[in-house]
Amino acid sequence: MTSTPFPASPARQYIGGSWRPIGPIRESLNPATDEVLGSYHDGGRDAALDAIGAATSAFRTGSWRSDREARARALWDLSLALERNLDKIATAITLENGKPLGQAQFELSIAAPKLRYFAGLALTDLGTASETAGGVSMLLREPIGVAGVIVPWNSPGVLTIRSLAPALAAGNTAVVKMPAQTALTNALIADLFAQVDSLPKGVVNFFTESGDEGAKELVANAQVGVISYTGSSAVGARIAAAAAPQLKRVSLELGGKTPMIVFDDADLDVVVPTLTAAVTTFSGQFCMTGSRVIAHRGIAGELRERLAESLGAVRVGNGIDPDTDMGPLIDHASVARVDRLVQTHDSEIILRGGPVDGPGAFYKPSLVGVADLESPLIQDELFGPVATFETFTDEEEAIARANATDYGLSASVWTADGGRSLRLSRAIEAGTVWTNSWAQIFDQFEEGGYKRSGLGRLNGPGGLAEFQEVKHVYRASN
Repeated sequence: MTSTPFPASPARQYIGGSWRPIGPIRESLNPATDEVLGSYHDGGRDAALDAIGAATSAFRTGSWRSDREARARALWDLSLALERNLDKIATAITLENGKPLGQAQFELSIAAPKLRYFAGLALTDLGTASETAGGVSMLLREPIGVAGVIVPWNSPGVLTIRSLAPALAAGNTAVVKMPAQTALTNALIADLFAQVDSLPKGVVNFFTESGDEGAKELVANAQVGVISYTGSSAVGARIAAAAAPQLKRVSLELGGKTPMIVFDDADLDVVVPTLTAAVTTFSGQFCMTGSRVIAHRGIAGELRERLAESLGAVRVGNGIDPDTDMGPLIDHASVARVDRLVQTHDSEIILRGGPVDGPGAFYKPSLVGVADLESPLIQDELFGPVATFETFTDEEEAIARANATDYGLSASVWTADGGRSLRLSRAIEAGTVWTNSWAQIFDQFEEGGYKRSGLGRLNGPGGLAEFQEVKHVYRASN
């Protein structure tokens, strides 16, 4: 039995450099066993207001906004603190979120380099200057102020850092709204920031809530200058609408329906295990889940058979067990929702996975054949280990199918033809397109969505720009 990394006392909010017991106490459950892991204070609007006040004071009174060296040092120190605590936090994620321990460790392993990358950008992101008519013009990049970061439960470690690192590198202070599904893990993540002496108190503030009153306050409060949200397209649209009266900056990475387009010259020995991982990583609770397999008719029969066999062999179980390939969904409500979608729509069940008897929110992978592009199985983000199987005859049809949804976060093209891969990469309406691979993300290259998959970009220099204002300063020469 793995020892718990969680303290016996209820998890609290980290605000202004101190731990505050704001909100009623609730329990957190292990989705693999349905057992109580511990308890936490459910923050809500009161916690959000306290956190906004602390972040506003830190931005206005300290030197954080103007001291690049201090920001770079703090981000670097945070990366080291994360690596020191990686195994403990990964275990917490597995216990509270359900994903296999190896996947939780991977999630955190890619977060520390993001902190170091943006530590470098804090020092190297420069404005410009030039002689202009009668004087000199300077273009300065300045922090917006207080950044509100709203984090989802599916990958709380890396998705917290992905927004926080550029926000802090740009000189903003931050309020982070964390999800209740990982409430105990949230406290361990917040404690990383408490451990770093080079980070001034109040620069980063965390609160956890099960509802959305605190998140709504972040969006509505005039002291918060920018919102970074990762989550569903429906909620993202509501955030954009609520922020519009203030013309508040919003950065939104939203849902996806990643098409995995397989041509008849693709190497199926590589394709099949990658597609299996694309459907089952994080139990399919991932915005880049490869949820749409679109196969050329020439290899569709073989791919369908091999993929069904591979998905059927996935070992579903407790994420702490090293033999587990895929953990549970986040809760039983998600199991019921995903299973209802699979059963109630007109589709051919190629592989019927479904709920697993006993404790835990387990759902075996499913593969369903769908021809109708208007089917909700194709149009809606399922957020579970379910893939649709479609076929095409030529490039034109493959592109039409790939672009048939309102989502445009990512896509994958499998072919040995380099020219074809470039043609499709240009034609597919998505923020990221991979060839002969999936889920390759790099700190120095931006990611984000087309259409209903988001606004703005994270990672890369563009990710920093989401948290900056640009000011033109002119000085006459006389």
